[in-house]
Amino acid sequence: MMTTAPLSADKPFSIAILAMGGQGGGVLADWIVHLAESQGWVAQTSSVPGVAQRTGATIYYLELIPAREGESPILSLMPTPGDVDVVIAAELMEAGRSVMRGLVTPDKTLLIASTHRSFAVGEKEKPGDGIGNPETVVDATDFAARKTIAFDMDTLAVKNGSVISSSMFGAFAASKALPFAKEVYEETIRAGGRGVAASLKAFEAAYARALQGENDRVSATPAKRLDALPETAGHAKLDGLLNRIRTEFPEVAHAMLYAGVKKLTDFQDPAYADEYLSRMAALVAADRANGGEAKGFAFTVAAAKYLAVAMAYDDVVRVADLKARGSRFERVHNEVGVKDGQILYMTEYMHPRMDEVCGTLPKGLGLWIEARPKLFAFLDRRVNKGRRVKTNTLFWFSSLYLLSAMRRIRRGSLRHFREVQHREAWLETALAVLPVNYDLAAEVIATRRLVKGYSDTHVRGLSKFDRVLSAVPMLQPREDGADWLRRLRQAALLDETGIALDGALKTVATL
Repeated sequence: MMTTAPLSADKPFSIAILAMGGQGGGVLADWIVHLAESQGWVAQTSSVPGVAQRTGATIYYLELIPAREGESPILSLMPTPGDVDVVIAAELMEAGRSVMRGLVTPDKTLLIASTHRSFAVGEKEKPGDGIGNPETVVDATDFAARKTIAFDMDTLAVKNGSVISSSMFGAFAASKALPFAKEVYEETIRAGGRGVAASLKAFEAAYARALQGENDRVSATPAKRLDALPETAGHAKLDGLLNRIRTEFPEVAHAMLYAGVKKLTDFQDPAYADEYLSRMAALVAADRANGGEAKGFAFTVAAAKYLAVAMAYDDVVRVADLKARGSRFERVHNEVGVKDGQILYMTEYMHPRMDEVCGTLPKGLGLWIEARPKLFAFLDRRVNKGRRVKTNTLFWFSSLYLLSAMRRIRRGSLRHFREVQHREAWLETALAVLPVNYDLAAEVIATRRLVKGYSDTHVRGLSKFDRVLSAVPMLQPREDGADWLRRLRQAALLDETGIALDGALKTVATL
C-alpha cells in the first residue's frame, strides 16, 4: 500500500535540486514538473546557475500544488531556508552545502543525496590532500534532515547506461514524497522520448535500492581493496614476490608492501618489484637494529609506501602508457555514455619540454645534449609548445603506444638515472638519522610525498622537498624534531609557491 507525505492544500510543496553540469538536473526538474502537471497539479521551476569549473552547482527550485478551479497560485522563484520539503543533491558535498544554507531542516526536509564525490577546484588545486572530509557531511545529515535517502546514485546510473538524474528520480519516487504511483513516474520518463530504456533501468534500480532503507556510510578514508596483481606478469614470479613479503617482512607492513608490488609491477615489471623488495629488506634490517619493533616498525611502514611511490615516478613513458590503455578508453566511453553507432573523439592537451625529452633518452645521449646549451635551446624551441592531440586517431594513438613501449628500456634512461640518485640520497639521509632520532627518520621518509608529477609540477615539488630536508641537521638533536619536520611538510603543502614554507623555515632557524 502506498503511503504519502502530508500535503497542504494551501501551501505549495517545495523541492530544491542541486546538480552540476552534465548531471541532468534540468532534466530531473522537467520530469518532476511533467509528473505533477500530468496529475492535475500546478508546477513551476526556476534555476540559479552555479559557476564553472566545479566551484558550485546549479540550484533548480520547484513548487507544486494541486490545481483549484478558477484560482492561479502565486509560487516562489527561490527556496527559503527552513521551508523546503525535499532537497535532492547530485553529489555528497552538495548535500553538505544544502545543510549549510539552511535548506535542510530536521522537522521538515527529506534529503535525497548521492554519496559519490566530484572534487571541487578548491580540493584539487592544493599541493597536498585538499579533499573535504565526507564523514562530516554524513554526520551532519544524520541530524539535519527529517529523513535521508543516500547511496551512490552515480555508479548505479552508469552501470545501467544512464546518468544520475534517472537514479535520483527513482529514489524520489521510492520516497513517496508525492502521492503518485510508481507507474506515473515511469510514464513521465517514457514521455521524454530520449534514452528511455536506459533511464528506466536506472530508475528501477534506484527505486529498489532506496526501498532497502539503509544508507551507505561514507568513510573519510575509504578502505582500499587490494586487487589481484596483473596476470600478464606471470603467476610464478608474482607468487615469489608475495612469498618474499610473507616470510621476510613484519606483518604490520604486509598490506603496504602488497600495494607497492602491485604498483611497481604495473609501472614496470616483476623484476622491478623484486628490486623494491630487496631495497626494503635492507631498510627493515636497519629498522630492527635501531629498535623498530618497539616502535611498531613505523619506519618500515612509511618506507614501504614512499619507496614504491618514488620508484613509480611519473615520466613521459608512464603518461603515454596510461593514455593508451584500453581500460581508459572504456572508462571514458562509460562516463560519457557513448551509445551504439556513436563515435567519441578524445582530445588531450600536451606540452612537452626538452627536459622531458632528454629524460626519456638513453642516459649517455641525454647528458650529451644537455652539455650543449645551444643545441638544447635549439631543440627546445621546436619541442616546447602546447599540442592538442586526438588520441583516437591512428597517428597519435600509435605515437603514444610506441612511447609506452619504451618502458622496456626505461631503466637505461637519463630520467631513471637521476631518480635513482635522488632516491638513494633521500634514503641515506633517513638511515643516517635513524640511530639518533627514530621518529625524525620516519618523518624524513614521509617527506617524499612532496615530490610528485612531472614537468613543472615535479620541479616545484622537488624544490620544496630539498628545502624541507635542509632543516634535518638542525632538528636531529631535538626530541620534538619529528614534530617540527612534520609541520614543515604540512606548510609545504599549503600553497604552490611555498610562501608558508618560507615562514616555517624561518621559525625553525630560530629554535
